[in-house]
Amino acid sequence: MRPKRKREKPIRGQDGLLTASPFLLPSLIGLAVFSLLPLIISFFLSLTDWNGLDRLTDPGFFAEHFVGFANYRAILGGGEFWQVLGNTLEYIALYIPLMLACSLGVAYLLSRERRGVTAFRIIYYIPVLTSWVAASMIWKSMLSPQYGAVNGILGFFGIEGPGWLLDENWAMPAIVLVSVWKDMGFFGLILLSGMVGVNQSYYEAASLDGAGAWTKFVRITLPLMTPAIFYVLVVSLINAFQLFPQIMIMTDGGPNGATEVMVERIYKYGFRYYRMGYAAAFSWLLFVIIMACTGLQMRVQERWVNYDT
Repeated sequence: MRPKRKREKPIRGQDGLLTASPFLLPSLIGLAVFSLLPLIISFFLSLTDWNGLDRLTDPGFFAEHFVGFANYRAILGGGEFWQVLGNTLEYIALYIPLMLACSLGVAYLLSRERRGVTAFRIIYYIPVLTSWVAASMIWKSMLSPQYGAVNGILGFFGIEGPGWLLDENWAMPAIVLVSVWKDMGFFGLILLSGMVGVNQSYYEAASLDGAGAWTKFVRITLPLMTPAIFYVLVVSLINAFQLFPQIMIMTDGGPNGATEVMVERIYKYGFRYYRMGYAAAFSWLLFVIIMACTGLQMRVQERWVNYDT
């Protein structure tokens, strides 16, 4: 008879933590050095009037530059912050519904088994792989009121195109259209994976009951896709609050401040106006807003997200 092997006891509690700590340590060090430490430093800088040029290691740095919460009072007490926040919320209100509708539509079309559908899945993902700098430069040229391709196409059908990036009323919608074009492939891929993962037996049972394509989509597909939709909403909202590259390249905050947004202000105060402390305070206010919105989303998800498959 073979000798019985001694059964090893599972490692639990503090013993398990000690065993895993050598493997966790490199990641924890990276998290502390590259995430937590800059976070702490940025908060202390938000309490100063540092210009970004003076040395932080000078012995009398805080005695000379410390201003307490004066930066926060100046930001919240001025009208610029609320205007910039309003522009950011306008972008979010236009971007998220349009992006979600387009991503759902594309995901639905590409989930059908048709000839050449794989090639179309690759083509519609290409904008995601394009850098924002290149995409913004191309769209800036296309949206030119006089020589742009978009107004040229509209003029072919007898429609007079707007000023787009030069018009206060159309600059933000133009940014939204470009952002949807760029992000639709990424979020559509996530929704597509959720859509094809729905159990086909639900559709077969619905067909036996005489349900049409629209009824199946509304009563089966959408409810079972809510986890994927919830993830898309959380990520897209965070990304929308951090709107930056397309603004800087296409409008630079204009015309007349119509596209000034939170991250654009942080960048300019820090690296153009050399008010690093003010920019750090701006960034912390943005952090609080994003955390509050994400927390609210997590709180209300239980009312509409369905995890039963």
